[in-house]
Amino acid sequence: MFLAYGTDIGLNREENQDRVRVEPLGDNICIAAVCDGMGGAASGGVASQLAVDRFIGRVQENFRPQMNDNSIRNLLLNAVHYANTCVYEKSIEDIDKNGMGTTCVAALVIERRVYVVNVGDSRAYLLNKDGISQITTDHTYVETLVQSGKITAEAARIHPMRNVITRAVGVEPDVEVDYFECSESDNFAVVLCSDGLSGYCSEEFIYCTVFGNNLDDAVRALIDHSNEGGGRDNITVAIIAN
Repeated sequence: MFLAYGTDIGLNREENQDRVRVEPLGDNICIAAVCDGMGGAASGGVASQLAVDRFIGRVQENFRPQMNDNSIRNLLLNAVHYANTCVYEKSIEDIDKNGMGTTCVAALVIERRVYVVNVGDSRAYLLNKDGISQITTDHTYVETLVQSGKITAEAARIHPMRNVITRAVGVEPDVEVDYFECSESDNFAVVLCSDGLSGYCSEEFIYCTVFGNNLDDAVRALIDHSNEGGGRDNITVAIIAN
């Protein structure tokens, strides 16, 4: 299993409020998470750091290699809910942090099994011999318009409210979490990223970059491409490949 990740402040922000962690859990087992914080002053960075650390820590504490699919599902969902509670409680303890929150997308890869959880508009992509597909669904206002047929996916990319998310970790006492799982054959990769990358890198570019380079070079190329496209947000990506 091969791992690579990176994050960049971008060209238009004073602080990087994205956070990423990638941690091996055993032979051919890895957990990765990307969180994109939101909130005034430094609150977004506090939310994303707290969420990624609490989520990863919970998984590390409770993961067992012999777990079945249902146990893994419960583990990942519990870890997101735990992170949500930690961020929410922190936000109500400090008036300066009221309303802070973060996206959270995470993937647990066990050999050829892929398990994903998601809240917000950070994304998970699956890349294999058949191409690239977005595993997650964006929890955004414009995605609800796309799903209802009111606008096209192309229009959503430039919609003035494209960054308005409808779910976030830590904003409310509880949170709804999406869960996905699948099995893969040889030669696949999972890409996690914040919207600072997915907003500038097409699926085709992501696919060609990941499978056309070693992973460290792919991470750098994806970040560079996002900055070359404008870099108006923080940029974060994590890649797990078998």
